[in-house]
Amino acid sequence: MTTLPSQAHRQVNAYTELMSRVREEGLLARSPRVYARRVVLLGTGFALALIALVTLGQTWWQLLVAAAFGVLFTQTAFLAHDGAHRQIFASGPKNEWASRILGNLVVGLSYGWWMRKHTRHHANPNKVDADEDIRPSVLLFTPEDVERRTGFKRWLTARQGWLFFPLLTLEGLNLHVGAVRTVVSDRDLKHRRTEAALLALRLIGWPVLVCSVLGLGLGAAFLGVQLAVFGVYMGASFAPNHKGMPLVPRDTRIDFLSRQVLTSRNIRGGRWVDWLMGGLNLQIEHHLFPSMPSSRLRRAQPLVRAYCAEQGVPYTEAGLLESYAIVVRHLNRVGLGDRDPFACPFVVVNRTG
Repeated sequence: MTTLPSQAHRQVNAYTELMSRVREEGLLARSPRVYARRVVLLGTGFALALIALVTLGQTWWQLLVAAAFGVLFTQTAFLAHDGAHRQIFASGPKNEWASRILGNLVVGLSYGWWMRKHTRHHANPNKVDADEDIRPSVLLFTPEDVERRTGFKRWLTARQGWLFFPLLTLEGLNLHVGAVRTVVSDRDLKHRRTEAALLALRLIGWPVLVCSVLGLGLGAAFLGVQLAVFGVYMGASFAPNHKGMPLVPRDTRIDFLSRQVLTSRNIRGGRWVDWLMGGLNLQIEHHLFPSMPSSRLRRAQPLVRAYCAEQGVPYTEAGLLESYAIVVRHLNRVGLGDRDPFACPFVVVNRTG
């Protein structure tokens, strides 16, 4: 698609105008008290969970404690995500080190791997061959990739929507394996030795602690439940944001405002949904203003929604359960080779208008 200079100028001005309105409202200012409160609450949660782990003894009630740790690790990942986007501190290095410590030492994820992958995602969400989140893996997102699969794998792919949530129980393990693979093989990784040391403390020390308290059998069950809850919670928080939204063809150019809004979906709900999803439920605002503190995204939403209406850019919202149904249905349609979901509205409008 060729964009005329006058059109490109209007599109750049559209985002500049929106940014100006957001700045005037003070929505890009840091929120140190909010983040301090989150750290205190997370620290208290971890302390209580550790006390329960140590004092309950060898009882199957420990599996509830394991589930609590799964939630706490995911909430910590949300906090690390905010730091990676420079939302916590005004200083870039402070944000970087906070995220590196939280991600590697507490959660067991590689900060360097996450930054590289997530930065590419934000630059080109849902763009074929550019967004790593839609590259072929266990799940497939484009009909072309589906056509390459045969036999039993093709049978599974045709049902990948129904398999999505069961597969998420393994996502926590997959994230840990990916972190280890990154620090072992990527010699260009910034602060590689530090990441390796922090990961080793987390991925070796945590299982040793659990098994020393609970024994090998119950300890293994505890770790299994914790990993399953962590994986499902992480996947269920990130999947509704873009899955089932239009894919952008590899050779298509789209202005920043349209690219971010058309490929993102917000999840309806109040403050409890903000907490549950770490602010990722307001994905449109987050993609438009990645450095905006997640606590301010809800205040920005009415402004962004109204501005999109002014510009004629579709603004998509769905309920939480509705969004999961959309994701499952979409993945099944892709798995069956359906090409209908892949036309980007912006591209269609500009080709036919």
